[in-house]
Amino acid sequence: MVTRNMSAGELRGAQRAGTARTRRIRSLLHNVFGVDKLRTGQQKVIDSVLEGRDTLAIMPTGSGKSLCYQIPASIFKGKTVVVSPLISLMKDQLEKLEEIGIGAAQLNSSLSREEELEALASIRNNLSNIIFCTPERLVTPDFLEVLKETEITLLVVDEAHCISQWGHDFRPAYLEIGAALRALGQPPVLALTATATEEVIEDIAHQLGARRMNVINTGVYRPNLHYRVIQVTNPAEKLTQALRLVRETAGVGIVYAATVKAATELYERLEEDGESVALYHGRLPAKERQRNQELFMNGERRVMVATNAFGMGIDKSDTRFVIHLQVPANLEAYYQESGRAGRDGKDAECTLLYFQDDKRVQQFFLVKHYPSAQDLRAVYEAAAALVPCQSDVIRTAVPDMPDTQLKVCLKLLKDGKLLRQNRKLDWLLTNRDAQQVHFEQLAAIYEQKQERDHQALEQMVAYAQSGYCRWKLLLDYFGDDSVDSAAERASARGTGASWQCGCCDNCISPPAVQPIDDEEPVFEPPPEPSAPHGPVIAVGSQVKVPKFDIGTVLSVAGDQITIEFPENTTKTFMAEFVQPV
Repeated sequence: MVTRNMSAGELRGAQRAGTARTRRIRSLLHNVFGVDKLRTGQQKVIDSVLEGRDTLAIMPTGSGKSLCYQIPASIFKGKTVVVSPLISLMKDQLEKLEEIGIGAAQLNSSLSREEELEALASIRNNLSNIIFCTPERLVTPDFLEVLKETEITLLVVDEAHCISQWGHDFRPAYLEIGAALRALGQPPVLALTATATEEVIEDIAHQLGARRMNVINTGVYRPNLHYRVIQVTNPAEKLTQALRLVRETAGVGIVYAATVKAATELYERLEEDGESVALYHGRLPAKERQRNQELFMNGERRVMVATNAFGMGIDKSDTRFVIHLQVPANLEAYYQESGRAGRDGKDAECTLLYFQDDKRVQQFFLVKHYPSAQDLRAVYEAAAALVPCQSDVIRTAVPDMPDTQLKVCLKLLKDGKLLRQNRKLDWLLTNRDAQQVHFEQLAAIYEQKQERDHQALEQMVAYAQSGYCRWKLLLDYFGDDSVDSAAERASARGTGASWQCGCCDNCISPPAVQPIDDEEPVFEPPPEPSAPHGPVIAVGSQVKVPKFDIGTVLSVAGDQITIEFPENTTKTFMAEFVQPV
């Protein structure tokens, strides 16, 4: 490709345009948004968006990501669509925009029919510059037709890590955003997230069809967060430590538990001790969850005990501590959850209570039914009998398959060029002749995901057991070299080139190093395996699992047992949850 330098006239024109844009941004900041200046990274993101480039912004939680699309939306002539899974955040953003005179609309499941019609009318009548919607609503044919009638100059994907199958919070509903983008004529995209590994970054670009995405990573380092790990030897000690930490740490805090049972038990103990506490998990009725969230957010409760159902979109800036009762599934989840502390920039404590047996809890969650070749064939055959059709129609043909799994299967079949979608998002067959080997090859993709999930858990455990700087471990994990200059400054002061945060437990109190024994170690054969605890579970035997029917054991692999239940449903469990009949 032949390139040429700008002429003097072209260069002056570009400089004038840049100056005019800078003045326009400064005017909007002061006169509309009431902000003195942009934070680190915001200017780069806004410039990239205004230049019409597909952009991925990786910015720490609380760093003002919303301004990165609100400023361009106020400059563009067309409309900006913001896709987010967070209905409560949509409502909050909508109210703030309306207060400063920016027209906005929202489309999600919380609206009444009357409110929905009003929102659609405001879009058609050009009264809304910014349109908020969930990923599920974005891909509905009627809403897409409304959007096609207007000019979409920017599509924003909030919590963009949810689109990646390698991300810690993968949500299959996000998989159809790429198809919606194509249906809308592929407008420029701004993807926003607080964390993303290199693997996730590549997958986000792939899923959105953005081959030349401009990645702007402002770094994950937040020096006001003080990380520490407290090792415990049994559940009783862990509970004692949790109660002590809540009692002795001033200010508002969140305690995360991996299971509903653990969250409920801690909540009840704290309540017995007279603590101001609320409870949040997915099994509570929606109204009770909402009420408890409001009590915490409004300051009527000091502590929230919750599972990870309480998380995305929660922004209580004065949170002074986050405690994890068990290890999360991976470091991405841990950073996101612990990062809900200290968003006001003041110091905050992030503590993990590590009991090595808690790893088994996450292993149990990982033993989930990844799509098999058989699942893919079932979805393909259902689609083949119904095409052209929408996803909802295919769902009726495979009623026993979970909704999230169906979406993953459809996306895999599309990636494998066995199915395709038209501009109306109808599913159609391709010219490719589907063979069993194709389904097996596609299923192998999720075998890789399963392996990756287990590796991520091992990295989380390694973090908990490490004696190195906690922040250095996190920065290395995310490939963040934004604090290299700090390491260079430390070296210049004679403190060594290896950067340390100076505020985590391992930096403040480095673990003692055991002296090396000069005697040559004696190698002994491994001990004989001990007899298994409890009854032996054999293939073909009848077993029961709490909250499930009696089933038949299909296979036993280590501590994982696969069971077939009535109506040919198959599930895999950790051995400790399985009891012989």
